[in-house]
Amino acid sequence: MKKYFLLILILSHLNAFTQISTQDYNFSYKVMEVTGDLNKDGLADKVVVTQDTLNENAPYRLQVFFKEAAGEWKLKATSVKIIEPQYPNGRDGYRTGTGFSDVTIKAGVLSINIELLRGHFEHEFKFQNGRFELIHFSFVSSDGRGVIETIDFNLTTGIRVELLERYDTDKVISNKKTKIIIKPLPTLQNVVPMEQDLY
Repeated sequence: MKKYFLLILILSHLNAFTQISTQDYNFSYKVMEVTGDLNKDGLADKVVVTQDTLNENAPYRLQVFFKEAAGEWKLKATSVKIIEPQYPNGRDGYRTGTGFSDVTIKAGVLSINIELLRGHFEHEFKFQNGRFELIHFSFVSSDGRGVIETIDFNLTTGIRVELLERYDTDKVISNKKTKIIIKPLPTLQNVVPMEQDLY
């Protein structure tokens, strides 16, 4: 009887966890919308960033719509990972110092820009191979004590440059260039910013 009771207790706990982790969001607040040709068909596509302002974490959703010749919009990609929630640890929790800045489309490249407490980083995606692939990552940050760190990672060529220098004297502390080939390239739906060291 005790085993049966314990099993019911565990299953109800798992059920509660499942309900929390698969909750529906209410992305009703439009943060921004930009247009530009992303698939080289001569039509202006659009990227829409919305936010669930009622949720404790205030997450963002980024959606890419391709414009079709008939004037209809076709949803091509969605991500709730590429932009960190406004309150990752809840509204009363610890603030990470990162904040969504903007999204731009230039020359067919989709750029997502994030501000840091003392810097910023950017992910650039290009529509190729039937999906949005990460082609470039850049990062600039100051330690607040005279040292600035710059990372420039061209995922297409695999060249990654890490530079540490003093911004008060322009003295280079270190300049490291490596080649890192990633295949297949990460996609818009799978990239979680700053989850790992490369991008």
